[in-house]
Amino acid sequence: MNGRGVDAAGLILAVQKPPFEQIGVLGVDAFYPPDDRFELASAINSLFASPNFQPWLKGASLDIDRILYTESGKPRIAIFTIAHLDDAERMFFVSLLLGTVLAWTRAQRGTSSLRALVYMDEIFGYFPPSAEPPSKRPLLTLLKQARAFGVGIVLATQNPVDIDYKGLSNTGTWFIGRLQTERDKARVLEGLEGASATAGGGFDRGAMEQTLASLGKRVFLLHSVHESAPVTFKTRWTLSYLRGPLTRQEIRQLASAPSTEISAEPAASGVVSAAAAAAPPQATPATSTASAGVRPMVEPDVAEYFLPAAPSAAGVAYGPTVLACANVQFVDAKRKVDTMRTFTHVTPITDNPVPVDWHQARESDVSVADLERAPVEGASFAALPAVAGKGKSYAKWSKEYVTWLGANATLDLLCSPALGICSNVGESERDFRIRLSQVAREDRDGKVDKLRQKYAPKVAQLEERKRRAEQALQRQTEQSRASKLDTALSVGSAIFGSLFGSRGSMITKAGSASRSFSRASRESSDVDRANADLAAVGEQMAELESALQSDIVQLTAVAEAAAEQLETVVVKPKKTNIAVQLVALAWEPAS
Repeated sequence: MNGRGVDAAGLILAVQKPPFEQIGVLGVDAFYPPDDRFELASAINSLFASPNFQPWLKGASLDIDRILYTESGKPRIAIFTIAHLDDAERMFFVSLLLGTVLAWTRAQRGTSSLRALVYMDEIFGYFPPSAEPPSKRPLLTLLKQARAFGVGIVLATQNPVDIDYKGLSNTGTWFIGRLQTERDKARVLEGLEGASATAGGGFDRGAMEQTLASLGKRVFLLHSVHESAPVTFKTRWTLSYLRGPLTRQEIRQLASAPSTEISAEPAASGVVSAAAAAAPPQATPATSTASAGVRPMVEPDVAEYFLPAAPSAAGVAYGPTVLACANVQFVDAKRKVDTMRTFTHVTPITDNPVPVDWHQARESDVSVADLERAPVEGASFAALPAVAGKGKSYAKWSKEYVTWLGANATLDLLCSPALGICSNVGESERDFRIRLSQVAREDRDGKVDKLRQKYAPKVAQLEERKRRAEQALQRQTEQSRASKLDTALSVGSAIFGSLFGSRGSMITKAGSASRSFSRASRESSDVDRANADLAAVGEQMAELESALQSDIVQLTAVAEAAAEQLETVVVKPKKTNIAVQLVALAWEPAS
């Protein structure tokens, strides 16, 4: 309200009696009658007074930036538990959280690298196919838009039929286990078909349906719009006690565990800064050109202003100062720094040999727009040195101000030597580290893509060798099976002939059986060699994958190290990059 925050009481009073008289072209009373405003104020008052609402006024602020990153800019995990809330309160909080995440997401810049991951366990009830709970709209919007800002959404459910099909079709990566009902299978197939159509890929519904039906225990189907075909994989055995959700007391015990972050803050008592110890002595009283208390006269070309006084100030006493304001451009081509800062300084006017000494100036947060043309009514004035009443003095002081700024104005920036990026003006170290880590991830992802392209020909070559080895194994296996059958038939024929045939026939059949046996042995050896070839190709593929993963881990380590190393760079301006806006006589209220 007017740029200031309000508490609960202030909000209720402001609703009843707004601090403005008009909304657009209508008066406040016409736009929102007093009786209606009183009813709204009463409802807000009842809400704040309710005992059930009091817990919602406590705890950490729902600031996504603060939740995702520590004060030092390190990423962290935040877990929200709603097990202790009733259904209405759960829906309220989930909707509020999703809406806040959506607002934060839209405030980020676009990126193809992962910035944050939102995981929601058991989506049942919050994203139904037909109803419209408050949580559905922000969640659907996140599924559609969040990826463009580097925010990933992970949803988990035991029954896909409980999820809106629009959400399913906007999901690019699926991990699907055994489905119990035909409705679940139909919903998954519908979502997969929609996702494939969105990505512009083909979809074989019959083959996918057969694959889903054949999934066994611990076997999952990975479907990704970035892959040419679905992949099935089997998870390793895991041990879980299935002990259920944590209780509030257990959560409290975990939350009270000692933090690994150490806060180093100076003691408040008994500390005197070096700047305070070395503060310059007070200026000597000025010799006046007029008697104290009366506003002095100055030449017409002297710009004269008044610094703002406290609204309730009574009997204001003004003292003479020189106020200077300049735009300073800081340029460092090597570090790609080109930024503008506005400086405002105030320095006293004395009767010393140097009446205006910029080394005694202090930086002020008063802008030119804040300066007033007239003094507070009934104010008194200190004596003004004669030199301050002459217009030519200010031209001289303006040149001295430029010289002083050129030597003393600095821009201190944090820079990453590895990434060649510097912080922005006014950007805190925490915010800079967060931005830097995102840039490092984007740089790492780009290098990983190039690395995968480098390995792609070798991977393709090994996959082709694997395909040929599998074909050879299948062929040799079939031939070995056929040879074994021929051998069995030949041996049987020889035995039958020895019992009922002639001696010559018996010898012929025995020789045929011997040859069949030798051929079967050779075929069996060929199968062993084909198996060995296939195993060798598999080992080579595993070694190649291991080498690729090792290179990716190394790139990740380099990216993380690059985001950690910072140095402070001091940029000074050139005189030609200093543009003085104003050097004027400024009357300052005595503190």
